[in-house]
This record gives sequence, structure tokens and C-alpha cells, in this order.
Amino acid sequence: MPASINVLFLAAEASPFVKIGGLADVAGSLPLALRNLPYDATGGAKLDVRLVLPLHRSNRAESATMLPAAETLVYRRGGSLLAQVYEMSLQGMPVYFISGSPITNASNVYSNDPASDREKYAFFSLAALEMLREFDWQPDIVHANDWHTALALYALRSRRSDPVLRRIRTLLTLHNLPYMGGDGADVLGAYGLMPLSEESLPLWAQTQPLPLGLWSADAIVPVSPTYAREILTPQFGCGLENYLRTRAESITGIINGLNLSAFDPMTDKSLPAKFNAETLENRPANKEALQKILGLPVDPKIPLIGMVGRIDQQKGVDIAIRALLRFENHPWQFVLLGTGDPSIETTARNLQATFPDRAHIVLRYDDPLARLIYGGADMFLMPSRYEPCGLAQMIAMRYGCVPIVHATGGLKDTVQEGKTGFLFQEPTPEALLEALERAFSIFASKQKWSRFQRSGMTEDFGWERSARRYAILYRSLMGSA
Repeated sequence: MPASINVLFLAAEASPFVKIGGLADVAGSLPLALRNLPYDATGGAKLDVRLVLPLHRSNRAESATMLPAAETLVYRRGGSLLAQVYEMSLQGMPVYFISGSPITNASNVYSNDPASDREKYAFFSLAALEMLREFDWQPDIVHANDWHTALALYALRSRRSDPVLRRIRTLLTLHNLPYMGGDGADVLGAYGLMPLSEESLPLWAQTQPLPLGLWSADAIVPVSPTYAREILTPQFGCGLENYLRTRAESITGIINGLNLSAFDPMTDKSLPAKFNAETLENRPANKEALQKILGLPVDPKIPLIGMVGRIDQQKGVDIAIRALLRFENHPWQFVLLGTGDPSIETTARNLQATFPDRAHIVLRYDDPLARLIYGGADMFLMPSRYEPCGLAQMIAMRYGCVPIVHATGGLKDTVQEGKTGFLFQEPTPEALLEALERAFSIFASKQKWSRFQRSGMTEDFGWERSARRYAILYRSLMGSA
């Protein structure tokens, strides 16, 4: 085993620089956790992980802290494009930002124009490889994330004769299989990437970035063990299940972690009352504050149910609303925070109109309110139709908010029925109602309920556990190099 394993970690977004979704939490935490692993977790090798991001317009890094690191050209039909690379440090980790016209011309991290996004991320992926020609440091492994960076792996596999690139091993973390990037035949041709002709992949997939990355990757990592099994089935495989079954030995599910310092009810400034598993008696003050903010009756005995996140079909918001409409014979309060599908937002508003003294709908992004919901609500609903990993259920447990979840993906892997939360097997209002009945019966006993809260709060969802599993995978890739 070498003394150092060099890893180039590619992502479209990463906290604290730019955050749109859960990928930013992963890319902002996992590379640092890998670098900080003790030697016993890495087989004695130092993990030199370096993060690469596009220099989005919305990037929050101060330009004064960035230094020019390199310039390189990315081939494109009709004339090569200049890529500029800047460097800064995040807690001792080198972070590279790539700029160039396909990136600077884009107004958002993700746009409503799929073709523009494919162009932007194809340029970024290829520039991340081309910049290596200008560096003394070279990666042993390129670690890509989702479709946005998958073409880097396809380009690497296509260029095995290149002396700079040929020995690099590859890994693709799969955060959400349905998002494949769309037909990129025009982009592939423009950037000199030959089309794939591979019988094991469906014809429609042979020009889409994510399937090309999956085909190219030496290792595929879905973001939970259960999701790793689910993508091998027609229900969750999105038409790639037959191909993925041929790669089953290369697939390893690793659950995402949680930034424990960023989500800590003992230090969270959004909470009026700080608490931990030993001081749960402080927590009801947060529920009272939340009820007052929402204009709901202040009553500690009424179960307050929270939901935070994207409002769409995947997240099962419609399932929750239909279940609550049929749960009127029980006392409950409900808060939903998020934005998304206009039709589901309308349904949510109708729930509030039907139960104005029970339901409050907040259709916006509001991080302080989200944290107060985690730290003040009694129960947290996640009736997702599918959920590759999920972060909210882990935050909820850390904040003493007991999750009620559909037994899918990472929800099934992180919530323990009868100990830290409640699971239901089918994504239907009927199944959710049965889980609510179980939860309400336990909630009636303060002693039993506090056991659920403490069990969830003492679960170890920190990134080190996940990083250790990635380190094992890196070592195995090096052994097969």
C-alpha cells in the first residue's frame, strides 16, 4: 500500500461555498472527514483528498482568498476553450475552482435549460482532468458525484493510452439515479468523446452522462445499502437495473453522514432552548416557541408533526396530506416548510384552510425555521416514495424529533422501528396512518417517548463512519490498479 492515496473529488456544489441540495452537504464534509481519518482506518496511508468545484456566480468563497493555480485548454469542436483554475484552502484541504465560458455564462448552479447544463458540466468535468497536466500532484483516484461529473470518468476510460491519465482508478457516488443528465450526444461530439457502443447498456442510455459514468466507474457507491439493492430492481432501477445487476460486485452502498458540529441542538442559534439527550427537559420550550410562531394553540400535550424539504411527488408530501385529512379524530398539529410542485403546494394550502387551528404551511426556504421545527416538533414525517439516503431524518433524530418514515433507501437504514422511530412498508396514506397510530400511542407516555428521543439522539451519524468505508474502498481500488 502506498504511503499516500491521492483523491480528486469532483462535485457540482459543496458547502460552505455553494449549496442547492444534499450533494453540497456531502461534498463539503466527506473530503474533510477522509483527510482527517486516523491511520488505522486507512491502512497506514495518508488520504490526500482535494475538492474540485465549478466557479459558479453564486459561489460564496471570497475571491481575495483564491489564488490562480493554472490555465489549460479544453478541446471543443470549432476551437478550444480556456479553463482557468483557482485554488484556496478549506481547513487545510486544497480546493480548486474551475472557470471558463460555459460556467461563467450560466446564471445558476442548475438551470432550466438541460442542454446548457450538459455543456457546462461537460466542460467542467474535462477541465478537471486537463488541469492535472499543469500540476505536480497527480490523483490515484478520481471520485465523481452524480451525472454532473460522470463524464470525467467516461473521458478517463476513453483515454487509457494517455500517460497522465491511464493509471487513475475511478469511483462514482450515486446520489439519485433518475437524474441522468439527458441525451448528451451533441455535447459528446462537441468535446471529442466517442459515442459508446455497449450492448449491456440500453441504447437510450449510451449518450446520457450518468449511465456513461456508471459504465466507466471502477466502483459505484449508492448512498445507502438499501438503495444499492433497490437500484437492481425494476421499481427503482430506471431502466438500468439489468445493466446494474451485471455490475453488482462493483456496487457498494455507503450511507451518508451528518455534520455533527453544524447540527447540534446544544449550540444551534435557531433554538431558544439548547438541549442534549441528558437535558431533554429543556426541549419543550422550543415547541412552545414554534407553536407561537406558527399561530397554533400552545399545548404541550398535542403532538406537533413537522415536515421540511422539497414539495414534490418523490417526497410523498401528497401522501402526508391525504393521511392527515383522514386523521381528524385525533388531536394533532402539523407544519410543512418547503417549496416545489405548485399543485401539491395548493393541496397543502387546502389542508391549512380545512384545519386552520391545526395546520400551518410555509412555502419558502427558511433555515432557522427548519431548525426550530427539528428542535421543537415531536414527530417528523418522511413518507418519501424513494429516498436514496435522506438527511432530514438524521437531523430530526439528533434534535429529538422522532421520525415516521417509509421503509425505503436510507430511511430504512437509519431509522429503527420501535427504538428510534416508526417505519411503514408501503408509500400509501393507509400505511402512514397505521404508523401515526403507533406513534401517537407511544407519545401518550412521556417516559416511553423520551426513550425514543434519547435513542435517536445518541445514534452515531457522524461522517467518520462513512469515511472509513470509503477508505476501505479506495484501498481496494489501489490494490486492483
